Parts: sequence; C-alpha cells; structure tokens
Amino acid sequence: MTAFDIDWPASPLEAADAAFAALTCDPEPMTLDLDTFDRVTGLPGGVMTLPALRDWLLAHPRAYRARDEVWRDLVRRARLGGPAWVIAAVGMAMPALRRYANHLCAGYAGDPDDIGAEVLTGFLGALRDRVDLARDAPYAALCRAAFRAGYALRQQAGEYTSVDNVDHVTGPRTPTVPYGHPDLLVQRAVGLGILDREDEQPYIDIRLGRRAIEPVAARLGITVDALRMRLGRIDTRIADALASGLLTGVTSQQAARELAGQAEHRAATRTGRATASRRTASELTVPATTALAA
Repeated sequence: MTAFDIDWPASPLEAADAAFAALTCDPEPMTLDLDTFDRVTGLPGGVMTLPALRDWLLAHPRAYRARDEVWRDLVRRARLGGPAWVIAAVGMAMPALRRYANHLCAGYAGDPDDIGAEVLTGFLGALRDRVDLARDAPYAALCRAAFRAGYALRQQAGEYTSVDNVDHVTGPRTPTVPYGHPDLLVQRAVGLGILDREDEQPYIDIRLGRRAIEPVAARLGITVDALRMRLGRIDTRIADALASGLLTGVTSQQAARELAGQAEHRAATRTGRATASRRTASELTVPATTALAA
C-alpha cells in the first residue's frame, strides 16, 4: 500500500491512523527488534511489528519499565529518524489520543475535528521538543501534553474575559525584574563571557525554545549526557550572575576581566580536549596503516 492508494480521511486523527496503517502493513511493516532492549524490562524478545507491540503494551498496563523503554526509543527515532517514525509514534499512541478527543468532544458545540487536531498538535509538540527522556514516564508526558492542548481549545470556546471586566482581573501588570526578554539576557551573558558564543544558540534552543536535546547534541557532535552537563554548568553561571547583579546592573572592569579570563580558560580546555581526542583517533589508525604498508 502506498500513499496514493489511501482514501485519506478528513479527520486529523483518522488520517494519522491511516498513515500508520500504511507504514505497518505487509510486505515491509515497520518493526522494532526487542532483543536490543534491556531484558529486565519484561518485553518479549525478537522482532515485533509496531501494531503487535502496541497491542502487547495495551495488554500489559502495569509493565511500566517496558513502556518507558519502548517510548524512549520511539521518541529518539521520531526526533532523529525522520517523518516515518513521527507517524509511527502517533500511531502507537492512537488509542489514548482517540480517547482524549472523544472525552473532550462531549458537549462541544464546535467541529469535533478541531479538538482532534489540537490533541494531535499537542502530542506532536511534546514529541518534537518538550518531553525530557532523562525523566520517567515519557509516554505519560506525551499524553498529558495532548490532553492539555485539546482541553485548552475547550476552555477558549467557553471562557473569556470581556473588555468591561479587564480592570478587575487580578494579578500584577508590572513586569518583574529583570525586565528584558530572556534572549537579551543571554546575549548579555555572551558579551560578558558568562556564556560561550558557541553555546549561545544551543542554550537558546533548549532552555528558552524548549527544543529537544537529542538533535542539538547530534548537530554539535557530542553525547546527550555531555550536553546536559554543559547546560547545567551554564545554568549555574547564569544563576550566579543574576543573583550578583552582573546581568542586570553595571559590571565593574575587574568583574569583566575575571569573566573574560574564565571564558578563555574554558575555551582552552575545550580546545585541548578536542586536540587530545583527534590525537587519540590518529594513534588508533596507525597500526592499521602500518599493516597496510607492510
């Protein structure tokens, strides 16, 4: 079956389910090799098609570790492996997505497909960027994002604040310090040497843009764990700078010199590590080269 053979439904969820069916039908259905997972998860072994794996997970609702491992793998594949795996992840979650859409459509006066579209959009946003795979229950986080998106549309349809009542809305209207946009604070941190320039865009993408960490790490050529540690150190430096007023006040010349010196030290350390890594890789190729020459 190809995309041209499908009579695509108008409903976003039904269309996604049709695409999943096309990807998982014979003669070349999408599969996962369960032997590559940790055996303590309790998953069955061997290669299993995605619909069969979905049925197994539905039949074992308390297999929490197995579900976590499967969904970590699905999210990584969706982020790094292309559109087919995005559709695969949606299809694997379809029973829950349909349940949420049906629940939210009860009593809804608008187009039910709008609710389904919002549920799907919420799921895809979390799949692409929001879910942190270092935490437990990634599937639950995906489902919460899907439900919240659909619920927000229901709230918008039935709740609003009229212009006449704006003056009675509680809560502060004055922005809290610091007043600047976070991007401006990050730029100032770069200018002061608190944040290295090569880390500026990754930091903005992940911390401010809430993008997924895996594609960023792949683009930088480092492991996810290494990038997490780097971001953690940046968080600490920025927090210290905010607490001391370096990012929101006037910086003394002495403080600027100290920050510049720390930035130079980090750059030298990073360069030294890269050089050592290249040297090690070169040394490892020497025996093979020598053997070929012989």
